[in-house]
Formats: sequence, structure tokens, C-alpha cells
Amino acid sequence: MVQKKKQRGQLIVLSGPSGVGKSTVISELLSERKDIYFSVSFTTRQPRVGEADGVNYNFVTREQFEEMIARDELLEYAEYVHNYYGTSLRVIQEKLAAGIDVLLDIEVQGAAKVREKCPEAILIFIIPPSFEELSRRLHRRATDAEDVIQGRLCKAKEECKQIPQYDYLVVNDTVSEAAGEIISILTAESCRTRNRINLVEGV
Repeated sequence: MVQKKKQRGQLIVLSGPSGVGKSTVISELLSERKDIYFSVSFTTRQPRVGEADGVNYNFVTREQFEEMIARDELLEYAEYVHNYYGTSLRVIQEKLAAGIDVLLDIEVQGAAKVREKCPEAILIFIIPPSFEELSRRLHRRATDAEDVIQGRLCKAKEECKQIPQYDYLVVNDTVSEAAGEIISILTAESCRTRNRINLVEGV
């Protein structure tokens, strides 16, 4: 059997409540798996301290975002805590067609839209070890007022109701273990017959 290049990339969706540590897990994952393209979302929210435009998010105005919606340029978008978040459709299509795996960090509304348009996407939800720990992490981050933190905790409980719509559930107790579990998931998914049938075609 002749090894052939992967015909199409895998779309991976990562969701989880604010403060669960998604960004840290993603950084660890991308340091281990250099072959994954991380799709930088567009958002209308203000950058947090240490965040860079084009690295953490593509920061745009509300007017610019609504123009993107009107031009049908987004794979998915949602409004979350009074700000828009969305994913560029063109970039995703180009990477997948080139056989490159694409990772999206999006909330539950956006993930549901991706599932509708891309049923083959892998949906992974990250949860904290407990809600008490999530509260500690949000307070330790020291970026939000107390009422905002309480709002995020309420939102987290609502988001967790959508967990049955996801394929996998990862507990972020330690970053290395969470990233390791995600890598195991991606390895197993890549071994699915539908993703490797091209290796034996013509045999």
C-alpha cells in the first residue's frame, strides 16, 4: 500500500465555559501537534491585557462584524455577553481542502451551527474539575468585576446543559492531562476507516 496524503483535514471544535482554561490547553495542544491550524476567531470585544490582534483574536468593530455577516463570510457566529464572535468560512475551507486539520475555539451556540454545516466535525467540551474551581479560576484571573464573574458562572451552568450534543468531554484538572486526552481523541479519529480508506483504494 502506498501512503497517500490525507485527502481532507479534520475540523475540531473546542468549547467550554469562560475561565475553564481553554486557551492554556490549546497552547499546550499546539506545542505538541504542530500540524494543526488554529483558526483565530473574529470578535467585537476589547482585547484583554496581554492579548494580541491576529494571535488571540481578530479584533474588529461591531460595524465591521455586521458587514461580514451581511456578506455571508462566516462559518458561524454568535453573540456572547454583548459581543460578537465568529469564524471565517474561506480560511477554514482552504485549510480543510489542503488536508490540514483545523481547530476552532468557540462557544456552544457557534458549535451547534458548525455541527449543522459540518456534521463530520469533532466536538469536544472542556469542563473544570468543579464549579468551585471554576469560580476560583475566574477570580484569580482578575479581569472582571464580581457581577461579571457571577454572570459567567451562571452562563457556564447553562452551557453545560449542551454537553450531550458533544462527542467528547475532557476535564481540565491539569493542562498536560487535558491536552493529552485531546491528542488521544484526535489520534483515534484519524484512524477511523472513513479517514483512511484512501490508503487502500485500488488494492
